[in-house]
Amino acid sequence: MGTASGQEPVMHIGEVATRTDLSLRSLRHWEEVGLVQPSGRTVGGFRLYTEADVEKILVIRRMKPLGFSLDQMKSVMSDIENLDHADSDHSTRQAARKHLDEIKQEAAERRKKLVRQLSMADEFIDLIDDRLA
Repeated sequence: MGTASGQEPVMHIGEVATRTDLSLRSLRHWEEVGLVQPSGRTVGGFRLYTEADVEKILVIRRMKPLGFSLDQMKSVMSDIENLDHADSDHSTRQAARKHLDEIKQEAAERRKKLVRQLSMADEFIDLIDDRLA
């Protein structure tokens, strides 16, 4: 991890990929589609990520297995930024909170569905084990 003069520590894309357990390709793709942007670049054009960038990437990584769309992920990232910025007005913050609560409820429903699918997968594996025994 390096540091930019007078700024917080920064990481190159390889370090971020390792920390987030994502591929370089995924990180580059997410940048291309506007989901997450590195905080800066070196003179040579290498991406530089801050700790805050990594936290954003981890939010996206956690949403992905739940099947949220690109637009939904972008919206969540925007809502989080609105809540994190003290200069957001009250109505913007309230709208962000309302939307994030709806997303949280949807995530809980999607999680329940995944748990049911895992249960069925376990039953299938047990069925095959019984046949092979």
